[in-house]
Amino acid sequence: MATDSSSLRIGVVGFGHLGQYLVERIHKDGPALGLTLGFVWNRNSGKLSGLVPSELILGDLSSFAERQCDVIIEVCHPQIVKEFGLQFLSQSHFMVGSPSALADPDLNQKLRQAAQKYGRTLYVPSGALWGGQDIQRLNDSGKLKALFIRMSKHPSCFRLTGDLLTDWTEGEGRRVLFRGSVAELCPLAPNNVNTMAAAAVAAGTLGFTGVQGEIVSDTALRDYHVVEVEVTGPDGFSVHTVRRNPAKLGAVTGSATYSSFWNSLLICKGHGGRVYLC
Repeated sequence: MATDSSSLRIGVVGFGHLGQYLVERIHKDGPALGLTLGFVWNRNSGKLSGLVPSELILGDLSSFAERQCDVIIEVCHPQIVKEFGLQFLSQSHFMVGSPSALADPDLNQKLRQAAQKYGRTLYVPSGALWGGQDIQRLNDSGKLKALFIRMSKHPSCFRLTGDLLTDWTEGEGRRVLFRGSVAELCPLAPNNVNTMAAAAVAAGTLGFTGVQGEIVSDTALRDYHVVEVEVTGPDGFSVHTVRRNPAKLGAVTGSATYSSFWNSLLICKGHGGRVYLC
C-alpha cells in the first residue's frame, strides 16, 4: 500500500480504449489529485510498448501484489474478474469495470464475502447508468418494486455471443435482440450490458434475476447509444429517464462513459468491506 495516506497507487487491468483513457488521465491529472500509477497490465503486453513506461508494465498479472496498489481497476473482460477478483480484494480495493461478471451468483457471493473478510471495498462504477444512487436509495428503503433498462445501439456497437446479430444489414431499422432478466442477458452480451449489471447491483433486493433488461439494435443510431431506465416504486410512483450517450460507429463504450469512470475512480478511497456503487 502507499506509504503516503494522501496518495493512492492505482493498478489498471486492461488497455483498451477505456484503459488507455484512465492511464492518460492518471498521468496527466493524478498527481494533483493524489493518484499515482502502480502498474498497467494487458493481455497483449506488446500493445503497451511505447505508450506506458516500461517500469509500469506488469507482464504477469498473478504478480500484481508486488506492486502494492491501493486500488485495482479492471477494464477488460468479465473473465478477469472471475479469475483474479478474489485475489485482488485480498490486497486492494477493487473497481469492477465489467460488473456483468457479477451475474454469476456464486462469484457475486464470493466477492462480497472477500470484501467483508479483508475489509476492502468492491466498487461498481455507474458507467452509463443515470440515477444509480437514487435507485440504490429506493432499494435500501424497501420501496423499489421493479426496474427495467433498455439499451439501444447501432448493431456495429454490440459484441454478442452466439448468433443474435450476425445477419444485420445497414438500413434495416430497429430490432429487439433480447428481453429478459439481466442475469440472462449478461452472458449473451458481457461487454455491452455493464450498465444493466450496475443497475442490478444498485437494486439489490431485485438482483440480477429480478431486474429486467432489453437490448435493441437500431441502424438509425449512428451517433449515440440510448439508455432508458424505468423505475417503479409504491403507490404509483415511477421514473423514466432517457440518456443519449454520444458514440462513434462500432464503439462499445459511449464517450460520456469515459469521464463517468474517471469520476468513479476518484471516489475509490475505501468504504469498508462491502459493495459500493460509485
